[in-house]
Amino acid sequence: MTAIVWARRRHAFTSAARTFAADRAGLVGLVILVVIVALALLAPVLTDPGGLDVTKATGARLAAPGARYWFGTDESGRSVLLLTWWGARISLLVGLAAAALSVGIGTLVGLLAGHFGRWVSAILMRCTDFFLILPSLVLAIALSTVLTRGLPTIVLAIGVTSWPTTARIVRAQTLTVETRPYIERARALGGGHWHVIGRHVLPAVLPLVLANTTLSVAGAIIGESTLSFLGLGDPTQVSWGSMLNAAWTNGAVTAGAWWYLLPPGIGIVIVVLAFTLCGRALEAVLTPALRKR
Repeated sequence: MTAIVWARRRHAFTSAARTFAADRAGLVGLVILVVIVALALLAPVLTDPGGLDVTKATGARLAAPGARYWFGTDESGRSVLLLTWWGARISLLVGLAAAALSVGIGTLVGLLAGHFGRWVSAILMRCTDFFLILPSLVLAIALSTVLTRGLPTIVLAIGVTSWPTTARIVRAQTLTVETRPYIERARALGGGHWHVIGRHVLPAVLPLVLANTTLSVAGAIIGESTLSFLGLGDPTQVSWGSMLNAAWTNGAVTAGAWWYLLPPGIGIVIVVLAFTLCGRALEAVLTPALRKR
């Protein structure tokens, strides 16, 4: 029996991989993400972290790109290429952590609301509606201002303000799964609430959650960049948003130092686009109806 189950899982995985590979846009997004994540992880090995220290900077202020500094320098004489490279680590870390928190909260709320229904669903959905009508960016700014500045605060601010959409999606999928015959059989055989949720409902909802997570990461990265650009990020860490903030506050725009603004901005666009392409491709893989369009 176990061998049959694993054979079916291998077949499903192989079929999903083939469908994903057939989506050129999704495949391009995946390749871009693999390259960027690999470069971010290898930054301590391939570069010298000492170059981030302003006391060790040897370049001129806002020097244009050249043979020594390919992407030019910042206001302290540090390499913009090095800052962009290391900034990817923080932006990706915060984006993934905030998306995980957001999706986790949304999945839990959606599962409970869809499974128990009645007054549980009414209370949870009213809380969801409350967070939906609030401007998420304004609430994130308020949380970042009140709490201690740092990466955990940014992750918390983004995570607790962006879960309602996931909650509604998961609740709708849970309601659909709850009507299937095998759920009724599980209940008839004495399966309790947590058994039904953990063994039957959650596995059926997870593929949708996975696809939604990739899209949530893109939104979380934009959120981190926005908060850091507004000066609410961790002042001890280099991220793409903090680079844009430093470029703005130190007169890079008026000085015409386009090389200080473009690399982090383009990095944000490329990563967000890559996650979006992967998310759309996963949606097509996990939702056969979308492949027919």
